[in-house]
Amino acid sequence: MDQPRKILIQMSGCPGSGKSTMANLLGQSINGVVIDHDLIRSFFLDNDVFFEQAARLAYRFQWVLAEDMIKRERNVIIDSTCNYDETLNKGILLARKYGFNYRYVECRVHDIELLDRRLRNRIPLRSQRIGVSLPPTDANDVRHNEESQTLFKRWIEEPCRPDRDAIVVDSSTEPEQCLEYILMQIGPSIGVQASNSATSNSRHHDQN
Repeated sequence: MDQPRKILIQMSGCPGSGKSTMANLLGQSINGVVIDHDLIRSFFLDNDVFFEQAARLAYRFQWVLAEDMIKRERNVIIDSTCNYDETLNKGILLARKYGFNYRYVECRVHDIELLDRRLRNRIPLRSQRIGVSLPPTDANDVRHNEESQTLFKRWIEEPCRPDRDAIVVDSSTEPEQCLEYILMQIGPSIGVQASNSATSNSRHHDQN
């Protein structure tokens, strides 16, 4: 019997789609390390780094942390937006470099009003939006090229998604239901079982 391999999971989805909730649930379920991009970026902002520079540094630092955890043979979940091919490819190549399983997990919510309610009701970190049309306070001086509603529609309708190893969940449903579905997809390869409550009739799909 093959020895289960470790896994690198790359989260994706709009702000408010439940990425962090799902990342933390996955971390608990597979004994994985969650690398929280917003926590890192907020740290830099709290130390008087300008918003755009804080974003660049946070992305660079998250990959340093991810590679260090992989070297320590830990399962890794990267909790950050994945809106560009460069970010996506970094995760794929890092997993391949160390022989890790790779999965892209996309949290999808089609209802922009629901996303807005979630953003307004959460306690945000300094780097996070506080509404669909309310960017982080520190981003007020940053030039925005797209109107917020248009930006969210583009994120929803044109996700940056790999051709394979992608799991897409309808995260307008209960987080536990999404978690069970994800574990059904990744569990056999890493030696983790989903509970019997997960069924193939849930509103999710994967791309092999």
